Amino acid sequence: MAMLKPVVCGVDEAGRGPLAGPVYAAAVILNPARRINGLADSKVLAPERREVLAGRIKERAIAWAVAQASVEEIDRLNIFR
Repeated sequence: MAMLKPVVCGVDEAGRGPLAGPVYAAAVILNPARRINGLADSKVLAPERREVLAGRIKERAIAWAVAQASVEEIDRLNIFR
């Protein structure tokens, strides 16, 4: 059996705290051998820097995805479960 090389997967969400509005979740799988310089907490990066890094992440990612859940879905599925 072939040995799989390690990868890094990160997941985050936004919008879970507010009382109204959609929730967004994102996930990305990166190859540790292909580092992206400058990655840091998005809250401390300037908007322009986030845009540049977003492009680099999409180019180098093994896989990435963004999903949204509407207010109706949140109520139906119970986000806290």
